[in-house]
Amino acid sequence: MSEDFRQQALHYHAYPVPGKTAISLTKPADTVEDLALAYSPGVAEPVREIAQNADNVYKYTGKGNMVAVITNGTAILGLGNLGPLASKPVMEGKSLLFKRFAGLDSIDIEVKHRTIDEFVDTVANISDTFGGINLEDIKAPDCFEIEKRLIERCNVPVFHDDQHGTAIVTAAGMLNALELQGKNIAESVIVCLGAGAAAVACMELLIKCGAQREKIYMLDRKGVIHTRRDDINEYKQLFANNTDKRTLEDVIEGADIFVGVSGPDLLAPEALKLMADKPVVFACSNPDPEIKPELAHQVRNDLIMGTGRSDYPNQVNNVLCFPFIFRGALDVRASQINDEMKLAAVDAIRELAKEPVPQEVLTAAGVDSLSFGPDYIIPKPMDPRLLPRVAKAVAQAAVDSGVAQIEMPNNYMA
Repeated sequence: MSEDFRQQALHYHAYPVPGKTAISLTKPADTVEDLALAYSPGVAEPVREIAQNADNVYKYTGKGNMVAVITNGTAILGLGNLGPLASKPVMEGKSLLFKRFAGLDSIDIEVKHRTIDEFVDTVANISDTFGGINLEDIKAPDCFEIEKRLIERCNVPVFHDDQHGTAIVTAAGMLNALELQGKNIAESVIVCLGAGAAAVACMELLIKCGAQREKIYMLDRKGVIHTRRDDINEYKQLFANNTDKRTLEDVIEGADIFVGVSGPDLLAPEALKLMADKPVVFACSNPDPEIKPELAHQVRNDLIMGTGRSDYPNQVNNVLCFPFIFRGALDVRASQINDEMKLAAVDAIRELAKEPVPQEVLTAAGVDSLSFGPDYIIPKPMDPRLLPRVAKAVAQAAVDSGVAQIEMPNNYMA
């Protein structure tokens, strides 16, 4: 990051007012009569209605359009455990994205705690205030246990975006890339460099899309996760492969897919050369990928590549799904975000990439043309079609799978 860009970023966050979000009024508050309706005595009427029927909270308050973005700051972007307060700019940014892309109100909450129990209790005890809970930047393996417990305790959908948002966009792009390469995911050998929250979620969702667990090789800092290791947690254990292979070079020979959710420059050109014909490489470490696209394309002219960066083709970006997942879930009052809803999002995103791209998207992307192919396997984040397509698919999947608490609204996202 250049010093000029650093100063731009600091100025952006500080001026004209500190922060990126604010609260706005949705009702008039200009006269004595307005205030009487807004607060005492008028506010007593919706209070009574909600006390008689809790569902009325959706009719008389903003709960149904409100998402809480909650963290403990233990895994902030690529910066690590810097604490709850340091995570606030990121959480405000997430709230900005909810509003910008899905029209959802959002508030960030940074939790200071000593134990997982304390964090879970805090979030569970305030969860009914919101229509949904977006967990963010929580270290693994704590994030798995935290999400599991909160799903069990909360009456609103709970979604850890670092896990499932990443997995949904990765799966959508991966299936399209494999289609272009003439490969079947069920027959593909997958190497996953990284074994944290995103890695585990990505691999689990790819399995639900047809990948074979025994064909997945996952690596952490100590090398290949295999069945004879006794230093792996229960989540890594799910990917312990019965193999004698121990290094990245061992497992990447003949592999069809590389997914990197680890760190910069960890995929050497020599290792990339070992992959099978027509490989798919998702090097998603941010801001610097496991291998730079320029170098990868010098080494292989037959690959399809994605990164986490906006300045390269095929950006694997969570904003392609999380605002729309919550939009669809909240609009049918889903009690959870289940696998059917995630897979519906995968299908909606990947199919959109195959359609003609509107001029407004080309203009926003700064390009003359885009069409389904090696450099365009997933939609651009600024594509306005994402909201109606993904939200509707997710809402319909919630209804069909029985977790929606109301029917699909008439002409929903028409």
